[in-house]
Amino acid sequence: MKFLDELRGLDRNNIGGWPKSIKVFFTALLFLVVVLVGWYFYVSSQQDELASLASKEGQLRQEFATKQAKAVNLDALQQQLDEMKDMLRQLLRQLPSKTEMPELLADISQTGLSAGLQVDSFVPQPEVPKDFYAEKPIQLRMVGTYHQFGTFISGVASLPRVVILTMNDVALTPQHGSKDGTSADGQLVLQGTVKTYRYLDEDETAAAAAKKNSAKKAGGHK
Repeated sequence: MKFLDELRGLDRNNIGGWPKSIKVFFTALLFLVVVLVGWYFYVSSQQDELASLASKEGQLRQEFATKQAKAVNLDALQQQLDEMKDMLRQLLRQLPSKTEMPELLADISQTGLSAGLQVDSFVPQPEVPKDFYAEKPIQLRMVGTYHQFGTFISGVASLPRVVILTMNDVALTPQHGSKDGTSADGQLVLQGTVKTYRYLDEDETAAAAAKKNSAKKAGGHK
């Protein structure tokens, strides 16, 4: 009761004259308020950091689960990859080899003649090695009818080796260029560059890979 009476009788304009017990009380109260405010802001920042870490933990758990699933299936995936590589090798082996290319080119040209086409030009160009096969561009100019060109394509497809012809910058136009898109005698001109392909043997593949790596290193030193 005495303490309450002292509180009621305090002179706000004369803090220095307050009783010692009142001064101690307000000093302790102020200290407690400061501690509580500091603790609130400190805990608040810690809570934000905790929420951020919890979110990061969730992401890390997801990444771990994904990587663990991949690791569990790694052997099966490796086996599938090996099987796909074997299938690719088998398919590549159906393409002509290096020693078969000259004969194959002669067969393609002869197939055009056998189909009744007029072969004005048939000029093989230098090969372009790729990772596991080589492109063989051929500049050609042939004259014939739709039927003869169809017979030519069918004949190429029936050659003993698998022959893939891709048309690059090739034009099929009427020989005399009439307005309606046909020539008077139905003759068409096929002119441009076609590409055929052959597989690279192991030595050639290794050489192509070494050349590619050397080019990369040379580019990296620039």
